[in-house]
Amino acid sequence: MVSIDGSIGEGGGQVLRTALTLSALTGQPVEIVNIRAGRPNPGLQPQHLTAVQAAAAICRARVEGAELGSQTLRFSPQSPPIPGTHAFDVAEVAGRGSAGAVGLVFQTVFLPLALAPGESHLTLRGGTHVPWAPSVDYLWEVFLPTVARMGLEAEMELVAWGFYPAGGGEVRVRIRGRSGPLAPIVLTDRGDVRRVWGRGVVSNLPAHIPQRMVDRARNLLTRAGLKADLQPLVVRGAGPGAGIFLFVQYEHARAGFTAYGRKGLPSDQVAQMACQDLLAHHETGAPVDPHLADQLLLPMALVTGVSRIVTSAITGHLLTNIAIVQAFLPVQITVDGEEGKPGTVTVVPAT
Repeated sequence: MVSIDGSIGEGGGQVLRTALTLSALTGQPVEIVNIRAGRPNPGLQPQHLTAVQAAAAICRARVEGAELGSQTLRFSPQSPPIPGTHAFDVAEVAGRGSAGAVGLVFQTVFLPLALAPGESHLTLRGGTHVPWAPSVDYLWEVFLPTVARMGLEAEMELVAWGFYPAGGGEVRVRIRGRSGPLAPIVLTDRGDVRRVWGRGVVSNLPAHIPQRMVDRARNLLTRAGLKADLQPLVVRGAGPGAGIFLFVQYEHARAGFTAYGRKGLPSDQVAQMACQDLLAHHETGAPVDPHLADQLLLPMALVTGVSRIVTSAITGHLLTNIAIVQAFLPVQITVDGEEGKPGTVTVVPAT
């Protein structure tokens, strides 16, 4: 049994999710202690427990400690990942309305199902656009197109928006399984800008707010020499919410940046936050944004060849993820660069 201390690195939920994914993929049982020890509310929260249940469902795992607030979990797969049709609802797990991130539940089971020999269909309910998690927009516009180059294919349909804190969103996912090896990925040069696009979105708020967000973002990006196609959008949801989602397509890579509104934060500042992140990335010349670097690590560790990416910032999240991957897989991972600065990540599979 692989033993993981959930307090390592950032001590967040990523430790749990990566361990669950790799346990399902490799068949190795895992014990995780001190789950989310680095967070103000340690232990399993609704979105984490939903991820545990989702991972257990696809490999018929035996699970101990799967309850809200638990800081210790034992997870023992009883079969290889099985493709199929599943529905997972964070609010149902919470016993109340919850904006627990469905994107994190998706990321937990995506690789095991994408590498299973058959098609899978998921219905995920909860928070589709919430802070500290990949939005459905980011997964669709950046993550999935990038991993498709490695041979991993999925489609997403946003059925209902779910902003923090009310949640109530729904996304449907179709994952095309495969049995062949994955192709390595090399993203060290991005080329020129091909397109910048995005949208400012609000739920249950006045229509002038998304318009102000996109106007401000367009002005800031134009000043930096980037022509952007930005659209305002008003949607229905379980509660109020606001966010802006920006994307840039280079010749060889995509990147995405998000900022969410909150009470007391002007819409102009929301737009400025997302633009600052985009421009900071753009100025480094790196092809891979910091969130994508973290998300690409697992598929890079599963291919038969050498993969290499250059990211605009080495994050603590990425370094923590590396430690968990190496607890399960005999891969060599090197990071050239300092935390918080641009760097190169190289993954060499076991010989």
